[in-house]
Amino acid sequence: MSDPRLKTLARLLVSYCVHARPGDRVALRCWGSIAEALPLQAEVMCQVLHAGAHPHLWFTPDQSEEFDAAFYSEANDAQLEYIDPLYEHLCREFEGHVIALCEINPRRLSAIDASRQSLHGRALSDLRRVYLERAGKGDLRWVLVGLPTIGYADNAGMSLAEYEDFVYSAAFADIDDPVSAWQSVSREQQRIVDWLAGKQQVQVKGPHIDLTLSIAGRSFVNCDGHLNMPDGEVFTGPVEDSVSGWVESTFPAINYGVDVGLVTLRLENGLVVRADAEKNPEQFIRLLDTDAGARRLGEFGIGTNERIQRFTQNMLFDEKIGGTVHVAVGSSYPETGAVNESALHWDFLCDMKAGGQIIVDGHLVYDSGRFLIWAEAAACSTSGRRS
Repeated sequence: MSDPRLKTLARLLVSYCVHARPGDRVALRCWGSIAEALPLQAEVMCQVLHAGAHPHLWFTPDQSEEFDAAFYSEANDAQLEYIDPLYEHLCREFEGHVIALCEINPRRLSAIDASRQSLHGRALSDLRRVYLERAGKGDLRWVLVGLPTIGYADNAGMSLAEYEDFVYSAAFADIDDPVSAWQSVSREQQRIVDWLAGKQQVQVKGPHIDLTLSIAGRSFVNCDGHLNMPDGEVFTGPVEDSVSGWVESTFPAINYGVDVGLVTLRLENGLVVRADAEKNPEQFIRLLDTDAGARRLGEFGIGTNERIQRFTQNMLFDEKIGGTVHVAVGSSYPETGAVNESALHWDFLCDMKAGGQIIVDGHLVYDSGRFLIWAEAAACSTSGRRS
């Protein structure tokens, strides 16, 4: 018997996240094991059909766990740079996209030269820009959803049953009306986003971070479950040449299957000028040298999901941890007003609960993992006044 929470999650993905409408073309894909993805995709397909939309299910060797290690090991450069015409059609034409993150062996690519994955990523960079631009305009509605697998459970130090509870709770898929719960999250986070509108300068200070960055002309995005599931953050793209200072990750950094442990980044005028990694430093530097934009800070985000309170080695969940901030080198998101382009997007997570502060235009707005402007933002929202 299938878990009833899976059906609830599927309804949430289709009705709330991608808001499938009659005639929409909705792609169903996975990043990880095809077998692990199928139960959810079957439920999502039914929900897409109920909405009057058209489901399209396909798998690609670069993202399917059954094939990706062989693909990156055996493909020559021309094959790594080849663009799947079906994927190009999705990026340019489709209205919906549901991607299931469902790896059984998240470290399976750790022995693959990261430069081969970078080459494939660079070949897709133009399509990624089209994809993000369409998403920013609302023409393409996409969501990345995390599923419980034994591999993720092992990484998180949980049993599979415990990890299933964690995943469904983080997405509100364990309650009867998750849509209302996410709408409430959206309203609360929008108060913060509205308060931050028009601000100029951000300082982030704490035992593991001392950064200054400009947000002049930039927008914060309310991450309320429409792009990630689970969700729970607000983020922006800093002015590209404005970021200076340093940050130490307080949790290991993992990307492309490469675990580099704890890292320290030092930035000047928006560029990473020094990068130190606890493990695999050569791989770390190679990834940071993916392209001209890979050493620029493309994102600054603040995690707000209080249902996520432990590190799991899965950034889809970890960057949402309430009481943390994250910075990402590489590509930015056009809807923030940022323009940095890169085939790389790598998040580094910093715990703020032990005295971390965020100061905006001289105003202390966040202390030790908590916003101090909730009440002020709520008053602004109620009165229609913006400070």
